[in-house]
Amino acid sequence: MKRFALILALASCSSSSDVVEIGSKKFTESVVLGEVLAGLARDAGAAVRHRAELGGTRVLFEGLRAGELDAYVEYTGTIAEELFAGRGLESLDELRAALADIDIGMSAPLGFDNTYAIGMRRARAEELGIRRISDLARHPQLEFGFGEEFLGRADGWPGLRDAYRLPQTKVRGLDHDLAYRGLEGGSIDAMDLYSTDAEIAFYDLVALEDDARYFPSYQAVILWRADLFEHRPEVVASLQRLEGRLPEAEMIALNRAAKIDREPSRAVAARYLAGSFGVESSVTTVGDRRRSLWWTTVEHLSLVLPSLFAAMLLALPMGIAAARRPRLGQFVLGLTGVLQTIPALALLVVLIPLLGLGAAPAIAALFLYSLLPIVRNTQSGLAGLPAGLLESADALGLSRRERLWRIELPLALPAILAGVKTAAVLNIGTATLGALVGSGGYGQPILTGIRLADTSLILRGAIPAALMALTAQALFEWAERRLVPAGLRDA
Repeated sequence: MKRFALILALASCSSSSDVVEIGSKKFTESVVLGEVLAGLARDAGAAVRHRAELGGTRVLFEGLRAGELDAYVEYTGTIAEELFAGRGLESLDELRAALADIDIGMSAPLGFDNTYAIGMRRARAEELGIRRISDLARHPQLEFGFGEEFLGRADGWPGLRDAYRLPQTKVRGLDHDLAYRGLEGGSIDAMDLYSTDAEIAFYDLVALEDDARYFPSYQAVILWRADLFEHRPEVVASLQRLEGRLPEAEMIALNRAAKIDREPSRAVAARYLAGSFGVESSVTTVGDRRRSLWWTTVEHLSLVLPSLFAAMLLALPMGIAAARRPRLGQFVLGLTGVLQTIPALALLVVLIPLLGLGAAPAIAALFLYSLLPIVRNTQSGLAGLPAGLLESADALGLSRRERLWRIELPLALPAILAGVKTAAVLNIGTATLGALVGSGGYGQPILTGIRLADTSLILRGAIPAALMALTAQALFEWAERRLVPAGLRDA
């Protein structure tokens, strides 16, 4: 029986390794292009999985390097200014050579240049007489809303501000799709645009002239792992059929169909493949599951429960040690406190080379974030016990271990349970960010809903997550009533 199970496991690993993994970022154009690549790879006879809406550039690139992805669409300006910042790479040949050094191949440009731009509502720009980015310097009171990635990129806001000497200080980070709604509603005056965004025409926006020629060229190209070319050259050849076949006007039309007209990205890509290549693209991919409420709940619990239990196993002994040794306690609380301050997306990106994409990095991040409330409450619950009570236990001849199990932990149990409850509720909410690395759960419909400005999709993830958090809180309160005597609960 064990041998049979081993054979099944090996067969499963073997079959999964034959699947071509296509990635895409969490904006509509990338998702559509991911579906196009998936269709072309499938046309070459490959089994394909499209891991959509994985987050920003670093998530996709680290996933490619770690072997979790086989191919995705990137932009030359991003490669030069973000992935190889400071190396002064300009030509396609220089970019291709730098990528080849880390076993990544690059296609020729696909046919369109999706450059960054700074956009304003046309009426607002005309009212203020703003036509160029340099004109913004005359209006320090303007409020900007930029995507989080643009705010920190080498080719983003910091460099743009310095190049144009812009004086604006009211600059906030927003999801790119939400920024359009902020611009339309007047809560911000300008935002970063992608030049192929369908929203530019839909909202009647104007892209300001980049008169200092700050932004580089962002030609769309396909990146793939060298392993893919070695083992499946026919798949790479099929992907390369897209080179030069996507002019800007067509890309904008595809974006409009998916974003403005709310046509499913898979259907948009299938229609393009049929019209441009005669490819009949199947809508079924390996590992594709119906995104029902039941399945997203199972996915979400599979992130929360393992991370919470693992955190309890480590944090409880750490809290006990911190209570018994104050100097060690300061170090332990400081360390877990620092872990709590690391931005979730940054931590997830750091974990990708170690754990890959999917549930593993999300569980690891949630585990680290769960440590502080459990350690802190365990330490404070034990350290706050009356000294006289502990002296009485010593007088009875109890060993330190007996005193811990029979007196200290039972008395500190209300505080410990409160810490675990806090960690559980925080975990449930933070787990939604795991969708950025492909872990699924309630974060997936939330991400898709934000991208498509679909409130019903956002609520499909947000409401169950809130209900799960409330349920967890109720369960811990029930457990406290069952496990903790009434007198200790009131203490």
